[in-house]
Amino acid sequence: MSELHVVLKVADTEYVISAVDVLHMESFAGATRVPGTRSYVGGLVQIRGRVVPVVDLRVRFGLPSAEPTLDSRVIVVQHGGRTVGLLVDSAREVVNIAEGELRPPPEVMAEESAGFVRAVAKIGGRLVMLVDVGRIIGEEQDHGS
Repeated sequence: MSELHVVLKVADTEYVISAVDVLHMESFAGATRVPGTRSYVGGLVQIRGRVVPVVDLRVRFGLPSAEPTLDSRVIVVQHGGRTVGLLVDSAREVVNIAEGELRPPPEVMAEESAGFVRAVAKIGGRLVMLVDVGRIIGEEQDHGS
């Protein structure tokens, strides 16, 4: 059995998220900053008539933020009843990954990634990491953002 995944890039590293969690993807034209929010919350955007908080995955993954480019995308995900936008450097591809191709991350990597990486898979000659959407947006929920 296989499942569709959206391939996204953050700082030249490729990640995938399950397409089941993705509502849609949009170009990023900026966000309205919200005082008092965590550093990885990029602000609020209005997408298709809905106000959505945006998590900057660069900052969430402990990397410096970057100026948005024409390739920057907001991937709007719905997970656990929450709708959140994930700001990524690019997202242009959808791939089919067989369940057996997803392997647990190496122990050291699992510890260092703060639980954001659930699995790794090889797609052709590329290595991609399956991110845990619930983990990425879960802590934000704990702080009421």
